[in-house]
Amino acid sequence: MRILILCTGNSCRSQMAEGFLRKMDSSMEVFSAGTEPAKDVHPIAVKVMSELDIDISNNKPKSVTLFKDSKWDYVITVCGDAEENCPVFTGKVAHRIHIGLSDPAKVNGTPSFVEAAFRSIRDEILDRFTKFYNITINPVR
Repeated sequence: MRILILCTGNSCRSQMAEGFLRKMDSSMEVFSAGTEPAKDVHPIAVKVMSELDIDISNNKPKSVTLFKDSKWDYVITVCGDAEENCPVFTGKVAHRIHIGLSDPAKVNGTPSFVEAAFRSIRDEILDRFTKFYNITINPVR
């Protein structure tokens, strides 16, 4: 099973989703990428994932162009804000899914407010990707 998770910067949402799916099932090949990759994974994303014992500190944002010639069982876009354009992936894809999520990197406020926003999105990613996995990848028969 090969899964690619796409967003714009590949610094928060797609990295967290990749971390959760890898932890759910180590037999899957899970990658994330962005159309305009950031320089680094967002440090608050790293922090809030570590709170759940998932280490994404060594991950690096990657360009979607690295993956365009590969075959994928699922390509999942995670952008969600109205002003944001979801990337279009033209590679070989069996199934395309959109799981829209707000971008916690766009939240402004005190450090504790911003961290709370990251935790909220992290928890939503966990919930929605657990449902995706349980319904689509590993359904109870």
